[in-house]
Amino acid sequence: MDDETGHVNRFDGSASAHTVVQAGEVHGGVHFHHQPLPDPSVIPHQLRGAVRHFVNRTQEQARLGSLVAGSHDEPHAVRVAAITGTAGVGKTSLALHWAHSVRPHFPGGELYANLRGYAAGPPASPQEILGHFLEDLGVPSTRMPAERERRETMFRSLMADRHMLMFLDNAADSTQVRPLLPATPGCLVVVTSRDDLSGLVAQQGALRLEVTTFSTTDAVTLLRATTADYRTRDRRADLAALARLCAGLPLALRIAAERAAGWPSMPLGELIDDLRDESARWSVLTADTEEGSDAMRSVFEWSYQALPAPAARLFRLLGLHPGNEFGLPAIANLASVEPTQVRTLLDTLVRAHLLERRPAGRYEFHDLLRAYAAEQVRQEESEADRTEILGRCLAWYLHTAYAAQYAIAPFDRYDLDDQIPAPATPLRFDGYESAFQWYRTERANLVTATHIAAGAGFPKIAWRLAVVLRAVYMHHNAFDDWVTTARIAVDAAARAGEQAGEAETLENLGKAAFQALRLDEAEECHRAALAIRRRIGDQRGTAVSINALGLLGLRRRRLDEAKSHFEDSAKIFRELGDRRWTALMRSNLAETLCELGRGEEAGEIVEQALADFRELGDHFGEGNALFLLSWARRTSGDLEAASRAIGAALSIASDEDNQVWRGHWLAESAKVERVRANPEAALRLFRESAGVQRRLGDAAREAAALDGAGEACQALGLFEEAAKLHRSAVATYRGLDARWQLAGALENLSGALGPLGEHEPARAARQEALLLLGPFNDPQAIALAEGVARHLGDDD
Repeated sequence: MDDETGHVNRFDGSASAHTVVQAGEVHGGVHFHHQPLPDPSVIPHQLRGAVRHFVNRTQEQARLGSLVAGSHDEPHAVRVAAITGTAGVGKTSLALHWAHSVRPHFPGGELYANLRGYAAGPPASPQEILGHFLEDLGVPSTRMPAERERRETMFRSLMADRHMLMFLDNAADSTQVRPLLPATPGCLVVVTSRDDLSGLVAQQGALRLEVTTFSTTDAVTLLRATTADYRTRDRRADLAALARLCAGLPLALRIAAERAAGWPSMPLGELIDDLRDESARWSVLTADTEEGSDAMRSVFEWSYQALPAPAARLFRLLGLHPGNEFGLPAIANLASVEPTQVRTLLDTLVRAHLLERRPAGRYEFHDLLRAYAAEQVRQEESEADRTEILGRCLAWYLHTAYAAQYAIAPFDRYDLDDQIPAPATPLRFDGYESAFQWYRTERANLVTATHIAAGAGFPKIAWRLAVVLRAVYMHHNAFDDWVTTARIAVDAAARAGEQAGEAETLENLGKAAFQALRLDEAEECHRAALAIRRRIGDQRGTAVSINALGLLGLRRRRLDEAKSHFEDSAKIFRELGDRRWTALMRSNLAETLCELGRGEEAGEIVEQALADFRELGDHFGEGNALFLLSWARRTSGDLEAASRAIGAALSIASDEDNQVWRGHWLAESAKVERVRANPEAALRLFRESAGVQRRLGDAAREAAALDGAGEACQALGLFEEAAKLHRSAVATYRGLDARWQLAGALENLSGALGPLGEHEPARAARQEALLLLGPFNDPQAIALAEGVARHLGDDD
């Protein structure tokens, strides 16, 4: 069967782009070995550094040690440690200290995730964390499933037989954790939470360890260890008094110790009196009964008041930042201060233990300290100033995200208008790598910024940020972030009263739904966007929406419908004088005509598109047009012209060093060789194509190459090899909702099974193929169905 797969909604409107999941690999000769998972040699080491001056907790460590010592009652279940306790009690410090001590037991490495259960923004979703873990274990973004259940299955498969340590920090509750658990006894999962995690204890048999506040003895030991380099004459009684004022909470103790170390000449008694004054003030002003909350806030206030004024102001302004973790450029913009000065102020906050330094020039708040900073900024900055500062911060994220998408996906970018002025210091990127690294680092902050912009009176920023991010999300299959921000954007644009923006956000949500194969939702969004664009007279937007409906028709193999949409869209773009979009529509129309078996007509149209792409210098458009020209000439019988066209396309792929193009166009070259009665060359090219697609993680195109290789093997009389290849293609297509391609692969499988004497499986395959072909009414599908029915009749 001759078919093309993988119609994905590229933002530039092209129908020919790759799909997102993978299966299989190709190895030497004619043997194809199915190996769907990444190389297990990928060993992540993600534990954060342990805290200095760790004190005692010997009993707790002994209980945790029981999880790695000797045999267990449940030899087939994953081991889980649930470390619970109040805020600031040292759960993470204990977990990190112990985890580092048992690392040798886990040669498969460690995974770490902050589940943000108590952060300013929404908690991390299991789907988001699974996506990060899969990437860290070597799964390419192009292979990332959209659905959480499929991510869970893939994650458990990757973790099978591995001996790994997982650290899930700051969990909101058991429900958030449960989907992240592997299913292998060789792994150990450490979870920290303020929740009691009773669900994990009851259902997963987790060992629950409740961390309590320090005894006075341990608290004094921590204070002495932390201040030893600065203060050596403090009396134990004074240290004990300071420990009691800190309620034995390690977070408060470390902040207080840093304050004391910063004033080595001041008697500790005077510092204690200052802290007592703050404690008395908080006991009057607050009625918070959570354990240690008054002591914690007293220590925060005590340290905050001791800061130099510029550092104190920066501290409270950080309470306006969208996330708990941030980099220097964002904060320089937020505070409207030069980066060198901001670095000095941030270092002051780190020394005061009000911030933690992270790798790569990043900084992080404890969520309690962030909440305190947010409280201070509300009290000490006017509403007008807060609004101006937050708007400046959000505008920086918008314009920096725009710069990133320009570097990552220049042809798919969304161009900002002048409604949101650019801040003075948005980042610029020198290429793909630096832009993508920024995106990965700021990924959570970008989603939170969209949330905050929508809820804090900046809907114009919210919807624009979501639309700017879509090119990045599409190229890296960040489905969960894409859908989350896209839904926020639709509502934000409506509240902003910007109809053009509402149409843009509906298109964005439609593209996200298309990418996730939720085609009914995609159609609803694109039709709503089309209605708005027609109402406001947006001709270009109308043409874009009509093209999107054409892509849906092509994906569903409603070819006459797709053809009509592409013709209508092309007419509008011609009237607008947009050569590139007109050429894209001609390419899409030519692809539809090829699917309809109308090769000569397709060839005439794609020749025009090819000339335009060459004049425009669009190498992808040129290469794709050459690929379509080869397809058209092959189906119309001009094999020499087809060979020249696909050879030129492959030269472009080689010149651009683009493996996505090369992998797809190799399969067309193989089809040309097969029709030229050269099955050996066809098999070699299909094998090469399948290998490229395996590395790229493109399931649909790999399956197509495997199916084509099976046809080449049949031509060579290698029916057992052919059957293996067709079965692999069938298995992949079943998981991709690809009915048309599945029907063809089943018919090809039947053709390989017959000569092997497997007549019943061959008949069953043909019967399923005939059933699948029922809904299709185009000439190619009708001809295939008639052929399948004829073969079934011959079998009777």
